[in-house]
Amino acid sequence: MAEGYKQANIVIFHKGLADDFEKFCHANSGPLPLLYRSQPGEWKCTILTDNSDIRTDCPQYCKFQCGNFTGYKSDLLEYTKEMEDMTTFYLGCSFAFEQAILKAGVPIRNVEQKRNVSMYKTSVPCREVGRFQCNMVVSMTPVPERKLDAVAQATHPARDVHGAPVHIGHPGLIGIQDLSRPDYGDPVQPHQGDVPVFWACGVTGVEAVQSCKPPLAFTYSPGRMFITDCKRNESSPVPNTDPAETVQTFCISQNPLHYSVASAAAVQKIRALECHIGADPGDRGIKALFIQDELLKASLCMSHAASVLITTGFPTHFNQDPPEETDGPPGAIAMAAMLQALKKQVAIVTDHRALEMNKKIIEDAVEQGILRTQVPLLSFQDDSQDSTLRFLCQDGNPQTPRYDHLVAIERAGRAADGNYYNMRKVNIKHLVNPIDNLFTTASTIPGIMTTGIGDGGNELGMGKVKEAVRKFMPHGELVACDVGDDFAITAGKRV
Repeated sequence: MAEGYKQANIVIFHKGLADDFEKFCHANSGPLPLLYRSQPGEWKCTILTDNSDIRTDCPQYCKFQCGNFTGYKSDLLEYTKEMEDMTTFYLGCSFAFEQAILKAGVPIRNVEQKRNVSMYKTSVPCREVGRFQCNMVVSMTPVPERKLDAVAQATHPARDVHGAPVHIGHPGLIGIQDLSRPDYGDPVQPHQGDVPVFWACGVTGVEAVQSCKPPLAFTYSPGRMFITDCKRNESSPVPNTDPAETVQTFCISQNPLHYSVASAAAVQKIRALECHIGADPGDRGIKALFIQDELLKASLCMSHAASVLITTGFPTHFNQDPPEETDGPPGAIAMAAMLQALKKQVAIVTDHRALEMNKKIIEDAVEQGILRTQVPLLSFQDDSQDSTLRFLCQDGNPQTPRYDHLVAIERAGRAADGNYYNMRKVNIKHLVNPIDNLFTTASTIPGIMTTGIGDGGNELGMGKVKEAVRKFMPHGELVACDVGDDFAITAGKRV
């Protein structure tokens, strides 16, 4: 219906709520790209149509009273008096970029199957404004894996109609339990090799109305939008021809399946940084441990995390108390500061003997303004059968992990014989708490990812490259860490 014309999602309620809802739209512009806010009692929208009447021009309306859905309406003429004090919001709709997707050679499964798009409530919270607070609603299209770059590039410029995907991969990561049972629209059958791709959806506005509970409100019926006079190619942004702004997709997890999107400019910067920190100023041979794009994928993966646990600590200076190496703790503080700036939860776990030292480092970092607030400082003793699960997960339940990502920075890693060694082959097991066990348990919990950062191969997480450590690093057969992480970052040079 109305092929080639831009469509809009509609929300209507009392003018007293309009200012807060406009702020809510701007704070959540992905699901709620605001095209026009009417004056109270204004039926027309001249920037989108020449001659329209919002009381009659949606194919179907939803009526809400005190946040409760009370029925469908074919028009709103009987509410003309009430609507004289109501404001209409016109919001961008993803149906407007269907042609761009098809032009990019990407099939649209719901169109092929002659069904409405699938839409789902998620566990992703919108930014709250006033009485408006709800979780994001997303639409989903199954896309062939080889077409993920194409679909991201086709939709990324269309910021007025939701833009690039907000999630690619396993639906459970955003709180969707069953793709065959959408909350709105119709179920769509994927083809073999398809990956679920999710976009922010304007039905979020319907959820916002229900959360606000106004005495009377109307919305469009999902899938039955307001049709404008604007051709899609007239209202769509000019495609970005700057190669640096082209987006790419990267697989950051196979179990559960998860892809991330990044601009070519960001990818280039991270790869340059990866090359820089991978330098080998001591000629130890660490370039043999390098894996291309581990820093990139770890960075993208951490960008999706809400809560990160950092560990550090490598006892090497035995004439000091505590006998810590000096590069790990500053790195942990720098990463914690970055995560705090991104409004993520962060905690640090270290050896019990090093708690006081790390406490003082954290206090100094807060006093100097490096950290915004104190970082929880923890220790771990593997003193029972389920101690790792209880540490990592709420009530020891793998379905409710406390952390999305574990990061080991220059942390002593357990070797194949169960001991911990420095590069001089000295066994330091008596100085190291079994934090490795948290990482091995995390590898069995879907949704928790792990990263190890090291410069010798005997650090926690570098077990991913243990064969290269054994072959190329001094004393590698003995000292190589046996515990691997999802991402192993070789960092021989400080930035």
